[in-house]
Amino acid sequence: MKPRAEKPHYHGHRQRLRSRFLQGGLGALQDYELLELLLTFAIPYSDVKPLAKGLIERFGSFSRVLDAPPDSLMEFMKLKEYSVCLIHLVKACIELYLKEEALKRQKIPSLESLINYCRTSMGGLKDEQFRVIFLNSQNEIIAEEIIQEGTVNQTVVYPRKILELALKHKATGLILVHNHPSGNPAPSAADRELTQTIVKAGHALNLTVHDHLIISRHDYFSLAEQNML
Repeated sequence: MKPRAEKPHYHGHRQRLRSRFLQGGLGALQDYELLELLLTFAIPYSDVKPLAKGLIERFGSFSRVLDAPPDSLMEFMKLKEYSVCLIHLVKACIELYLKEEALKRQKIPSLESLINYCRTSMGGLKDEQFRVIFLNSQNEIIAEEIIQEGTVNQTVVYPRKILELALKHKATGLILVHNHPSGNPAPSAADRELTQTIVKAGHALNLTVHDHLIISRHDYFSLAEQNML
């Protein structure tokens, strides 16, 4: 009779990770352990702790691993498609959860909830993206549209396109949102000029621009808060 093969050491470790997470939640695990636990569902037969630690070291943090493009992840230690798909699936689930909480058809629960959603979905982007959130007469969110995607430090936004979409959605209010990949959310002269152009164009349609939010990974700037509308 052949001796029973010993189970790899990481099998028991995986169970301990799962138990700690189920009992203690997010605070029971370090960042690399959360990523390690996540990767166990895509990589069943190897020790993934070195991979998890290596990913966080390579990209800088847990959140930056989630933000990393698929090709950059695949280049690292030959990470396979299953693992990359799972990492991006988790990011997409986070975005959807925050979006439903912040953008469901009701009045925005708080500026903080909207900022959290925008920061999660846009804060880690390497290129600028301009979005518009459309509101009805009760200030309930009825739609969100990506208006333009551009290169770093350059986004071309067409006010006419925004107004056409506002008419399409029967909106009476707008919240403008775009990101600054540089990390500095302060509005440029072009940002302020664009905002005023849209505000003036909206007046002719009884369309109110409630705010223009500029998002970075860790911060934001609200033109409404600063009385710049």
